[in-house]
Parts: sequence; C-alpha cells; structure tokens
Amino acid sequence: MRAVQVVTTTGPADVVVQEVPDPTPGLDDVLVEVHRVGVSFPDLLLSRGEYQLRPEPPFTLGVDYAGVVVSGPGFEPGQRVVGVGGYGGASELVAGPRQSTFALPDSITFDEAVALPMNYLTALFALDKRGGVRPGETVLVHGAAGGVGTATLQVARGLGARTIAVVSTEEKAAFARAAGADETILFDGFKDAVMELTGGKGVDVVLDVVGAAFTDSLRVLAPLGRVLVVGFAAGQGIPEVKVNRLLLNNVDVRGVGWGAFAFVRPDYLQEQWAQLVPMIESGAVKPPVGKVYPIEEFGQALLDMDARAALGKLVVRIRES
Repeated sequence: MRAVQVVTTTGPADVVVQEVPDPTPGLDDVLVEVHRVGVSFPDLLLSRGEYQLRPEPPFTLGVDYAGVVVSGPGFEPGQRVVGVGGYGGASELVAGPRQSTFALPDSITFDEAVALPMNYLTALFALDKRGGVRPGETVLVHGAAGGVGTATLQVARGLGARTIAVVSTEEKAAFARAAGADETILFDGFKDAVMELTGGKGVDVVLDVVGAAFTDSLRVLAPLGRVLVVGFAAGQGIPEVKVNRLLLNNVDVRGVGWGAFAFVRPDYLQEQWAQLVPMIESGAVKPPVGKVYPIEEFGQALLDMDARAALGKLVVRIRES
C-alpha cells in the first residue's frame, strides 16, 4: 500500500510517498480503508524530528484519518469512521485502536471529519476540562482562522459561550466570522479592542495556540480569568509569566496537553466524542475545510501550514471518494 513517509528528518520538502507493507491489526484494532487524512502541526514537527514523539525513520505521517471500516471490534464493515493517533494515519490502510476510532454522523463528510479528532477534541478538552467554560462567558481565541482556532470558536459556541476571534488579516477575519465567531479583531492592538468590546471588563478565557503577546493576553482577562496555553505557532520562543501578576489579578495560566492526557485514558476519548456528537448534530460544529491536496503533495501542505497560509483544516486525499 502507499503511505506518506519521513525517511529523513530534514523537513516537509523531503517527505515522500512510497510502498509499505499492509498493517496487521491487533485484537482490539479497527482496520480502516483510508480516504482522507488531516494535516496537523505535529506532522510538521515530526518531519523535522522536533516532536515529543521520536519514531525511527522511515515512518508514516498522519494524525487524523477518515474512511470506512474493513474489520474490527465494535464496528460494521463499510461503516464510516474517523480515527486519531500519534502518527501513521497517512496510508491507504490503517489499523487503529478501537478506543480512538469514532463512528461518523451522516452529516459529516470525510473532508470535514479529519478536522474533528485532533482539533475539536483538543478544543473541547481545553475549554471544558481545563478552562471550565460556562454558558455566557466570553472566550478570546488567538489564531482563530486556523484549524484549532476555528474548532475552538465552534466548540465554545456549543458550550454556550461568546467568542472573540483574533486574526492577522481581514481575510482571516471573514473566515473566522463564517466559522462562527461573534466578534473579530486584528492582532495589532487587540488588547485595546478587547477592552472596548467588553466594556472594560475583559474576557473570561483566552485560548492561545500562537504564543505571541502573552502579557497582553493576561492583561485582557477579567477577574478569575484563565489563559489556556495550547501551543507556540508563532515560533518566537516560549513566553514566561511573572506569577505576581496572577496573584494580584486572581487569574490563571493553564497548560493544555490533550494528547498526553487523553491517550493514557482511552475511555476519555470516547467520552469526549459522545460530548461532541450532539454539537455536530445541532450544527454548532461544522468544520471549515481549507485546501484539499493529492497524496503526493502532503509535503507541500506542510509547507503551506508552516507559512501560516492555511484557512481551516488542510486535507490530503488518499483515495477518491
């Protein structure tokens, strides 16, 4: 079968598509004929040998994948599913654990489905488990036009929160509004814009996948507010916080490591999916799809992500469907 592989950790330009052996499922694995795979930030880091997981090359990329069941416990052959793993999904067949394989609602396409596990379950973990977001609260989202950003806007809506999207361009602002943002503001001068929008009160939660202007994110928090740290896509180093600011203003900084939490608690993944499905069925969650690439252009998709040229979820087509 064909798979998208890293043979040398020298970056996206050297990712290749080559023949590899078919997988052999374990007793608790679901064998899936893959139709689509999502492009995720961990793929970019894996291609450079910079991720916390360090598989020995050659290895297959791909975190989120969607397709139909060939065989496996808990599912019927031909059933539409989406799955998630640390890597290995970008191949024509995947044998994934039952606990991290999910039945797809009929309303979701394969292109949309590959946005769901990594991005939407991360957003749900961040907002619900780590942020404790309640109906009526206001959530500020940095990088709101990207995959995790748009997921956060929609999950926040599903939890009954108001959202403010922070973006870098007017084009991205329009995209965030289409994804469900209640308000959009540009990154330059966002602190003053937030205080104006909230009547000086500030926001209850900031979700930050970018890592830029971290101090200003703290400054826009209302009392008892929370900054949720998801990543550092800006590439400007890891910001530091003076803890006296937390004490004086009664605010929190909370780390969000969905994978580290969820993958050692397999039942939690299914609990999260059960919580997400009603949001999908209600229409609150409808993943915006960005560009769709052929399998041979997986490396180019990573380069586009690295250039922050992505709007919504980038998708790679493994087979026609």
